[in-house]
Amino acid sequence: MARSLALVLGGGAPNATLMAGALVAFIEREVSFDIISTAGAGALIGLLYCAPKSGNPVEALRSVVDMGVDDLIYQQLPVNFKVFCKPGSLAEGWRDLIAQNPILQQIQQQAADGPAQRLFADWTRLLLATLSPSDLNASSTGLCAHVPFIDSVVDFAALARIEPAFYMNAYNLSRHEMQVWDKQAIGKDQFLAALSFPFLYPPYEIDGEFFIEGAAIDTLNFKGLFQRHRHIDTVVVFDVLGCDRLLHPPTDLYDAWGQSIITPLTEIARDDLKLFESRHLIDPDTGKPRCELLRINYEHYLDARDYAQELDWSHSNLARLFDVGYEAGHHFCDEHALSS
Repeated sequence: MARSLALVLGGGAPNATLMAGALVAFIEREVSFDIISTAGAGALIGLLYCAPKSGNPVEALRSVVDMGVDDLIYQQLPVNFKVFCKPGSLAEGWRDLIAQNPILQQIQQQAADGPAQRLFADWTRLLLATLSPSDLNASSTGLCAHVPFIDSVVDFAALARIEPAFYMNAYNLSRHEMQVWDKQAIGKDQFLAALSFPFLYPPYEIDGEFFIEGAAIDTLNFKGLFQRHRHIDTVVVFDVLGCDRLLHPPTDLYDAWGQSIITPLTEIARDDLKLFESRHLIDPDTGKPRCELLRINYEHYLDARDYAQELDWSHSNLARLFDVGYEAGHHFCDEHALSS
């Protein structure tokens, strides 16, 4: 009888490229999952893995590195203007005009041709982002527009047809409870709700109810597992937040703000894992372990000297983390005999 294998993709960005690299390694080893449960940035990685809009999952996961900002620009302005976009209808119209401009689109497509092309493309995007109008004001409930590029990278219609079960969480502010959607219910609206981290994004409205990012409360969406699946043999956890290495004296004001976000999430992720181990690993009827919990170890491959830069959005950092995740993924498959 085949053993069931579940994957938990936790919250975390930009070090979510650790998860992307590990998943590429799993694909190369032909490891497949029966259940995938996601939260926060893990939802984006899971969707690129299961339902990329174009190309194949490996290409889609590798492209996450391109969310990073060219290093020469990031050194002077450590803000990811490619991911965190200005809010409002005027800004949305501005982005639509840019998307329709063939010259600008060609510049972006050439970014993959080399470092010089990437620098030029990112510099162009910075100028356009700076010129973008916005209606951000003191009455706004979030700094940024909800991830405007998701339609171009994820095929939500294809998600409903994938073989494994797929879950994604968000917290319902109107009902004060966690919502877990399955692959049949997940669309663009659900994804935007699942990534509406407080203050960064306004709460997202669906059918008159408001949602925020589930990973802000439950960084590892374990609720999508044993509430709906009585028996799972092995659970593989990709946890990129529950580590003290992420905590450090800030290097500047922007980093201090990032630390204010990541500090509580680190403790929440650790507590979630402990709660899962105490509540779900032991079958309440038999008192015996009912599943094996495997947590991929990224720390073994990370250089302690680089911990302070792990949450940087620079292109080189995202590429480095992807490579670390890739190496960790292959080692994990060897260690636990996960392969075709």
